[in-house]
Amino acid sequence: MQNLSIKINVGSELCLKNPDSSELGQKIISNSILLIDELGFESFTFKKLSLKINSPESSIYRYFENKHTLLVYLTSWFWSWTEYKIVIATTNIEVSIEKLEKAIHVLTKPILVDQSISYVNEVILNKIIIAESVKAFHTKDVDEENKKGCFETYKYMVNRVAAMVLEVNPLYEYPRMLISTVVEGAHQQRFFSEHLPALTDSKKGEDSITEFYTQLVFNMVLK
Repeated sequence: MQNLSIKINVGSELCLKNPDSSELGQKIISNSILLIDELGFESFTFKKLSLKINSPESSIYRYFENKHTLLVYLTSWFWSWTEYKIVIATTNIEVSIEKLEKAIHVLTKPILVDQSISYVNEVILNKIIIAESVKAFHTKDVDEENKKGCFETYKYMVNRVAAMVLEVNPLYEYPRMLISTVVEGAHQQRFFSEHLPALTDSKKGEDSITEFYTQLVFNMVLK
């Protein structure tokens, strides 16, 4: 396996053992992404994953307590990776409006595979985020999990971009509400464009989702 050029930080509270620390752990992550995409989260089990990676089911439980915590880990990894991309995209940009526009593009444009992380297919993981990530926090235990810090990477990412909104307009009252709406809305529109096209104005071959949310943000922030 090739060396990774970057490390994506995910909280230790999300796993029993850091999967990035071993070849088996990375294999669990890479194959769980493929299997969840293939089967859907409801039909995905650790038993099926163990057969796919040719390892005892008990070995997976050394890393994750259950499949819900695995999903929370995957979503948290995705948001940490997204924040990393925002940092890279906005580094050395001094103009606040341009910086915010770059961040919106990262949040709304189609995902490309990042070759610097060898064991994660970001394109397929993004499909899981769009289809399944709401199940990570729409649960009865969300408040307890939030206290444990299970959603910190998502909040950090939203707060980073919300701070860029305030750089453009320090008087704007709803920066976090606006950015979380952009994130969730852009994913919903990607889903609609693929499965329920009558619910979106997204057109094949055009980057209309990014254009729409860029207009939305600046119409709100600069009005």
